[in-house]
Amino acid sequence: MNTDTLELLVPIALFVTVATVLILRGPIGRALADRLAGRAGAGMAAASDASMGELDELRHRVTELEERLDFAERRLTAERALLERRQ
Repeated sequence: MNTDTLELLVPIALFVTVATVLILRGPIGRALADRLAGRAGAGMAAASDASMGELDELRHRVTELEERLDFAERRLTAERALLERRQ
């Protein structure tokens, strides 16, 4: 390698090194360290449980709404049939 190439590579290597250190010392580095240490799953498991509880509640509410809609449709059909017989 000639000196021109080395003069160009030194600042680039320095920039990449400093940027990597800054990134790894921040929240990304902490998250990576937690994941490597096996500590990242605990928080996600609690969030997953909460989401599953909300999903179960929403399923229950949708089921209730379907039952109410079916009842309303049956009443409307019966009312229409009654009106048609009267005519």
